[in-house]
Amino acid sequence: EFFNSLKQKYSDFEIDYFQSNIEGEIIDKLHEVGFSFHGIILNAAAYTHTSVGIGDAVKAIETPVVEVHISNTYARQDFRHHSFISPNAQGVILGFGLQSYELAIQSFV
Repeated sequence: EFFNSLKQKYSDFEIDYFQSNIEGEIIDKLHEVGFSFHGIILNAAAYTHTSVGIGDAVKAIETPVVEVHISNTYARQDFRHHSFISPNAQGVILGFGLQSYELAIQSFV
């Protein structure tokens, strides 16, 4: 529902959605679209703090990536204060709930 509302609000842009709880599928998708899309909004959830592979995939692609988190990860456990994605992302948006996704879209328009 939220995704559909964003697609309607930003109907001048083609917005696609992909979700997986499998690290390898996320890496494969980044490699698949990382040279043809104009921007990627990535919420890697807990993989943000654990996946060197996803961080490397973001580094390897040409498409700019905005890292997004619904919660403020700095207000959570210490291990969540590190991101393997942030060093290779164009920017990071966190702590604004679902609005974080819209803010990320706005960064590309």
